[in-house]
Amino acid sequence: MKSYYSKEALEHFLNPKNMGVIENPDAIGKVGNPICGDQMEIYIKVEKKDGQEIIKDIKFKTLGCAAAIATSDMICELAKGKTLEEAVGIKYQDIVNGLGDLPPVKIHCSFLANNGLKEAVKDYHERNGKK
Repeated sequence: MKSYYSKEALEHFLNPKNMGVIENPDAIGKVGNPICGDQMEIYIKVEKKDGQEIIKDIKFKTLGCAAAIATSDMICELAKGKTLEEAVGIKYQDIVNGLGDLPPVKIHCSFLANNGLKEAVKDYHERNGKK
């Protein structure tokens, strides 16, 4: 049977490296899609280094389809080690490209993962008195 998913997307779905919960995270981004039912939580741990705020660790908990899990894992891969500013600059297309493409009807999952990361950064700023 031919898969509609790339080898990379299947790998991130079947063997996600960043699935889990960070105990005592610095921030959490929670997003969902009421149409398809996908729900994502992105947890970040931030390290201050040389005046920069770096995503030291990032994990996700996702209830959703293969694309939702794969995009959650990929956003973690792309954001880990980046400054908060660099992380919010990640585009949904970067996620899709990292997964070697997605079926057109599943592109919305990359938007959801991207928004989850942005919500986590927003939560971090709110917890630390920033706008």
